[in-house]
Amino acid sequence: MGVDIQEKLRLALGSVKDHASIGKAMIYNHHDGFSHIEVAVLRATGHDNGPIDDEHMHEILFLVSNSPGSIPFLAERISRRLCKTRDRLVALKTLVLIHRLLRGGNRCFEQQLRGTHVSGHLQLCNPWISKNSFLSKYAAYLEERMGWLINQAGKLEPVVMSHGLDFRCYEEKSVDMVFRKLPKCQLLIDRVLDCSPPSDIFPSDYLAQAAMMSTLKESFQLYFTFCEGIAALVNMFFDLNRAARGLACEILKRASRQTQDLHDMYEKCKRVIQNKNLEYPSVQIITMEHVMALEECLGCPQNQPPPILGCLSNSAKPLRRAAKQGKKNENNIFSCALETKISMVWVLFEEDDHLSCGKKC
Repeated sequence: MGVDIQEKLRLALGSVKDHASIGKAMIYNHHDGFSHIEVAVLRATGHDNGPIDDEHMHEILFLVSNSPGSIPFLAERISRRLCKTRDRLVALKTLVLIHRLLRGGNRCFEQQLRGTHVSGHLQLCNPWISKNSFLSKYAAYLEERMGWLINQAGKLEPVVMSHGLDFRCYEEKSVDMVFRKLPKCQLLIDRVLDCSPPSDIFPSDYLAQAAMMSTLKESFQLYFTFCEGIAALVNMFFDLNRAARGLACEILKRASRQTQDLHDMYEKCKRVIQNKNLEYPSVQIITMEHVMALEECLGCPQNQPPPILGCLSNSAKPLRRAAKQGKKNENNIFSCALETKISMVWVLFEEDDHLSCGKKC
């Protein structure tokens, strides 16, 4: 009974705060014509227990597409909402809104939104959020996710490639995948693993489930890119010099841990995530025995692979198959799209899956 009264009081006070904030936005931002954008953000991230309404998503993108120069303003208002709130649901809704905008807008909008993060207009840091485990980990995932884009093929890829060792004697495409994309892929996978849901309270947390489902969908495609990189690494290992082989072994050690953790997380999510339509990939676990065998070959001459390579190549076959399957499915990763015409711009929105409980997420 006490909990119900406390929740009703939270909703009542939250409703008053929302109405007051909307009133202020309509008064103070009237002169620049952007007040309706802030109002739409406030309505999308209200104190009520419901999910983000698709209508508010459509409204935000409609208003931004018809208001040149408004994206930095949008980013600032989202950041302000996240920074000022002390309500867990409002904070989670705001993070979900950011995630949906990254996934739902067109490529030009996505690029400009990521640009506001680089410039500091869009900030995901809030000291209060660190007190909540899932919120802080989800925010950390989105921070790292800002360094990725959805390309024309609908595939996630890193925005910037960092150059390290000199690999000019090797095929540039393989080097790019193994030593530039793969480490960034592993970093984002670590942020996904951090978001692993607790089994006890997560099933009843509908907003957190909605956030986790979007993260899981992206992790499926991320895993296929990961498999492609690991398979390429095994193929080129004995063509590398000693320094590059050492770096490759470190990548494989991390990959061994990640594949086991990813497998375990997916099994847990199958139990606690109420959406049964998620198509989980079959994770191939990389064993430490193979990694240790490679470490023993660090001093082998280049282009003279020992017999262990045959075993390693066989173990990489499932990863190659997974990577190929990922390429076939990459156009379906961001599927179930609704199209809405905004002025002269087409914007794609994802149709979020509905939870079996009947609530829309």
